[in-house]
Amino acid sequence: MPDPLGQVFSALADPSRRHVIGYLSERGSATATELTGELPITRQAVAKHLTALADAGLVESQRRGRETRYQLTDMGTEWDERLDALARHLRSGGA
Repeated sequence: MPDPLGQVFSALADPSRRHVIGYLSERGSATATELTGELPITRQAVAKHLTALADAGLVESQRRGRETRYQLTDMGTEWDERLDALARHLRSGGA
């Protein structure tokens, strides 16, 4: 039986994927090419990260003409908000 929560945590364990989530959270959507400009990795690596995030249900793609744009799913937005709250809590010295 698949472990959806495990897939989410596995996807978020990678710093590049967390950067992609943060970027999409700020910008709303982006192409793989735009994301490549934000990360010190190849477009092929960005595509693999996007696939892992999509498999975990965190991002979805939408074809617009000749380009494919990626955006957070509702679940991805919820996780982004939860992770931001956790980061704020940890910075405030919470236990």
